[in-house]
Amino acid sequence: MSNQEIEDIPIRDDMIRLGQLLKLANLVEDGVEATELIKNGLVKVNGEIDDRRGRQLHQGDTVTLNNRTVRISAPGA
Repeated sequence: MSNQEIEDIPIRDDMIRLGQLLKLANLVEDGVEATELIKNGLVKVNGEIDDRRGRQLHQGDTVTLNNRTVRISAPGA
């Protein structure tokens, strides 16, 4: 496991869906790209492949795509 840097992504609410986060974090251009990457098993949530675009993510969850990892930070955190 590499010591890659984790980027914190603040969200407005207590929860965000996986597809929305990928767009917010600029990991994808649009929802179509997000859907394809998720469906093809290229997105990891908390270190595990997750194929649910609607997966709910909360503060502290991490998402990895193409060797870039982002972590959700809650409002006001």
